[in-house]
Amino acid sequence: MFAREEEVLAAAARWRREGQGVALATVVQTWGSAPRPVGSHLVVDAEGRFLGSVSGGCVEGAVVAEATEVIADGQARLLEFGVADETAWQVGLSCGGRISVYVEKVD
Repeated sequence: MFAREEEVLAAAARWRREGQGVALATVVQTWGSAPRPVGSHLVVDAEGRFLGSVSGGCVEGAVVAEATEVIADGQARLLEFGVADETAWQVGLSCGGRISVYVEKVD
């Protein structure tokens, strides 16, 4: 079961109140069999805790790793995953499809 949007945003607010760095990952484009729709969110703190989903488990690990880098350097990133990508087998989108995820630091 996926976390509801309000749970994801509440976690981001809670982690910020605790003084944690936070990044928000948002699905901005999909093609084919991507399991989560555009607008889906995943929130990550500097320790790597996360809540939400951008792919139903296919690319969350890679997104969390990038999100911790975004927290550290403050530079937003557009991540692309898909079967034509060299990381397709590594992150699990072998069933087809493509997903773009925008990751930004929450201030």
